[in-house]
Amino acid sequence: MIKVDVEGAKKFIENKSFEKGLEDASEAFQKVKDGYGPGNEWLGWRRILENPNDAELDRIDQHAQSIREDADIFIVCGIGGSFQGAMAIVEALQKPFISGRPEIIFAGHQMSGRYLDSLVHYLNTPKEDGTRKSVYLNVISKSGTTLETAIAFRVIRKWIHENYEDAKDRIIATTGPEGGVLNKIIEEFGYSKYVIPDDVGGRFSVLTPVGLLPVAVAGIDIQTLFYGAVGEFQRREKHPGDLLDYAAARFELHEKGFALDVIGSFEPELNGFCGWTQQLLGESEGKEGKGLFPAIASYSTDLHSIGQMVQQGRRNMMETLLTVKKPFSKLALPETADDTDQLQYLEGKLFHDINQSALKGTVSAHHSGGVPVVQIEMENLNEQQLGELIYFFELFTAVYVYMLEVNPFDQPGVENYKKAMYQLLGKK
Repeated sequence: MIKVDVEGAKKFIENKSFEKGLEDASEAFQKVKDGYGPGNEWLGWRRILENPNDAELDRIDQHAQSIREDADIFIVCGIGGSFQGAMAIVEALQKPFISGRPEIIFAGHQMSGRYLDSLVHYLNTPKEDGTRKSVYLNVISKSGTTLETAIAFRVIRKWIHENYEDAKDRIIATTGPEGGVLNKIIEEFGYSKYVIPDDVGGRFSVLTPVGLLPVAVAGIDIQTLFYGAVGEFQRREKHPGDLLDYAAARFELHEKGFALDVIGSFEPELNGFCGWTQQLLGESEGKEGKGLFPAIASYSTDLHSIGQMVQQGRRNMMETLLTVKKPFSKLALPETADDTDQLQYLEGKLFHDINQSALKGTVSAHHSGGVPVVQIEMENLNEQQLGELIYFFELFTAVYVYMLEVNPFDQPGVENYKKAMYQLLGKK
């Protein structure tokens, strides 16, 4: 169960303002629930949880299992919402330094020729036994024309067709129901296809085949992940509770002139999830001169870089910290015969407990330094709770952005750089 502690933020907000914020948050929640706010045609991320498609979940599971049995490498080719969510889940739930099979590689999320050249070289390098690697590709794009993804797809698709007779069975496309460049390519070459629902935008699409297929190929239990989100959907429909507290606090700080929300965690496994949250909030709230800039911090590492800025810099920032209550490692500091390293006072303590002390000390220091801090706690880091956290942030984003009186589901400013870029590249 996801718990929110806003006490570290409420002390920077007058009681009357917070109570007014709660009223506004409740109204915004009703807009989401009843579907009458701006952009209500994009509420499919709620519909898929209200009416789960078990047949699609089974199809993805079975397809992923067949890929896992054969693949050495599974490439996810996409950008923005087409890769951030899957990468966040894989990073959170796969143990570090354990080389799973297949290896999950991300491409199409930038335009580096060096990266793609190195990737092709890596694909060409034989395995230790001298045989060719077995490679599969999942391209994810509603239109098929997003430049970063399209150029990477052309390079990797060409390599696969040149190296495998069964190339069409190794390429899976996740795209819109019809129309667009990618659907034309699918029709021509006969690739497998998964559909991105028309009413689900990219940054809200992680619980569709966009995120579920790569996550399932990585060996993660998508049934538990998905139904964790379903459970959170059902709970929040009846008791939005502390989610509205968070929305009220963040909104009132925004209205007071705060400019940044530093989103971070003391769990390195959640760094990717913070990145997914950054896109979810940034593209949703950054319109009409409004919104808090969602910065990312990886603690305790970044306490030794931006920690000074957070502690004593301009007082225009808040923090949102993602925490995990229970340890997922039993590693403790070993005992030694001497105390040369002066760590005897920590002997026998779990690293998790040491980390928790660092968290509590940081929250106390930042709070005393003038930084409002919100803590969002998971009981455990597992599929169910991560599914809950995904829906929590999707719902929170919609509620909070409605409070700003803008559409949470469009991103008109994203098109500006594309127009200028395509003009420079000579696209008609």
